Amino acid sequence: MGPTASGKTALAIELVKRLPCDIISVDSALIYKGMDIGTAKPTLDELTQAPHRLLDIRDPAEAYSAADFRHDALQEIESIVAQGRIPLLVGGTMLYYKALLEGLSPLPPADPLIRQAIEEEAVQFGWQQLHAQLQAIDPTAAARIHPNDPQRLSRALEVYRVSGKTLTELTQTKGEGLPYRTLQFAIAPSDRNVLRQRISERFHLMLQQGFEQEVRALYQRGDLNPDLPSIRCVGYRQMWEYIDGQISYDEMVYRGIVATCQLAKRQMTWLRGWQNVTWLETGAIENADILIQSMTST
Repeated sequence: MGPTASGKTALAIELVKRLPCDIISVDSALIYKGMDIGTAKPTLDELTQAPHRLLDIRDPAEAYSAADFRHDALQEIESIVAQGRIPLLVGGTMLYYKALLEGLSPLPPADPLIRQAIEEEAVQFGWQQLHAQLQAIDPTAAARIHPNDPQRLSRALEVYRVSGKTLTELTQTKGEGLPYRTLQFAIAPSDRNVLRQRISERFHLMLQQGFEQEVRALYQRGDLNPDLPSIRCVGYRQMWEYIDGQISYDEMVYRGIVATCQLAKRQMTWLRGWQNVTWLETGAIENADILIQSMTST
């Protein structure tokens, strides 16, 4: 685990070279086809050295939930273990890890008709008024969900309208945990400024590699919009706004880097409260040895 740009992929590939590991991606952006540069998807050379599972499994127009990830990851883990190999989960989507390790609450499935009705209400009255509805129904969820987060706000209202129970009430019950023993590691620079510098350098490298052209191809499809989870990925939203004429190129670069730094901060907040995690320093030459020693001694 670790924040974006902390060196997770490089360390994972080093482990694959030295142990019988198969990598499972734990990243909500890497699931999308055609979104390679802005997600820092492993290169063809890296994937040749160390194939990753759960990459390129959804079109950017499609949704993918934590429940979907848990289902798919459990299948991949079972397959890898059956081959006598070690599942190596690598990524920074902390909600996915939480869903996998702890199980999920018994939430009702999506209801397209109710979701459509909520979206129509949002067009007519605005998301602020729908947030006020949630505040009256479920103050705890309303305090956690921002009025400008239509996906989560819509889902909270949908859950209540489908089940008659609030999101807060339903999430108090968890499902089954992960039926495997795990070793958990997190990698990050001890100096926060180092991570910011790495993020900035990587964003500029993405621009040189053709990130704008990648997003233009998505923009020109015509069936995607900035409210989709895929286009809300950091970097993509800012580039989309630039292509749409809403902001300048320089503003896009600035906002893209800031948004990525904010993502890294949220990831670090998750990790600081994580239980049973061993911390590794970004770039330390002994990281792989520490991991291998931990795995072989337990």
